Amino acid sequence: MKVISNQRLFDGEQIRIEHPSETLQCIMRFSLYLPHGMAATKKVPVLYWLSGLTCTDENFTTKAGAQRVAAELGMALVIPDTSPRGAAVPDDDSYDMGHGAGFYVNATQAPWKAHYRMYDYITQELPQFVTAHFPVSDRKAISGHSMGGHGALSIAVKNPTQYTSVSAFAPIVNPMACAWGQKALTQYLGDDRSEWAQYDSVELIRERGLPLPLLVDQGTADDFLAEQLLTDNLSAVTRDQADARIRYQEGYDHSYYFIATFIAEHLRFHAKFLFA
Repeated sequence: MKVISNQRLFDGEQIRIEHPSETLQCIMRFSLYLPHGMAATKKVPVLYWLSGLTCTDENFTTKAGAQRVAAELGMALVIPDTSPRGAAVPDDDSYDMGHGAGFYVNATQAPWKAHYRMYDYITQELPQFVTAHFPVSDRKAISGHSMGGHGALSIAVKNPTQYTSVSAFAPIVNPMACAWGQKALTQYLGDDRSEWAQYDSVELIRERGLPLPLLVDQGTADDFLAEQLLTDNLSAVTRDQADARIRYQEGYDHSYYFIATFIAEHLRFHAKFLFA
């Protein structure tokens, strides 16, 4: 493990870490916020944040303004990168494939399958690494934005005992039905749509339900809402779920200004269950 940077922030530590990943077969980076005091004396619960297309671990740490509330609540934040990276890792000229666009799946197709196993990295290797090296407990929640919202929702549905709660901002909820998802799922998983369904939140919830509290915020001025995000499909499949709240926020777009506006509410939402 290599600590790239460590800044004092709201009496806590904002740390950027580099480590070799056996799952992804490359060097990975992630960011970690540890609140002061509580983290020094006892293990704290942790929120995993999954970022969207083109992002790294730094977008959320520098733009969302989450650390102030995390410090107040005594909650750690873990922010992984969005894909494997490096000269040996396959890439693509388009922004929605390759580096920065891992889609939180386990790829089965060449040339992606050797490195693009973000699902296993997020659900297994990274939490094991964080727990082994830092004072965090086994109480975890998960959240994300856009492609990361897709990752958070699909991971939570398939691993409900690992997390206390799940939330998302402007998530890609039905990737089998949108251009971003169809492109990524075809290249990473091949043409078998039954494989695609294993990473489609709407299809997963229809099949399995979601036994976790859910909060989703979606801006009505989001340019991607109608063609890529398809939030109404998630509303329909969770209509009978008492613990699901899907909120349409008037005038908000897809940006980190939107996330910064509502991130405190999401952290407090998760805290209710992380500290229960």
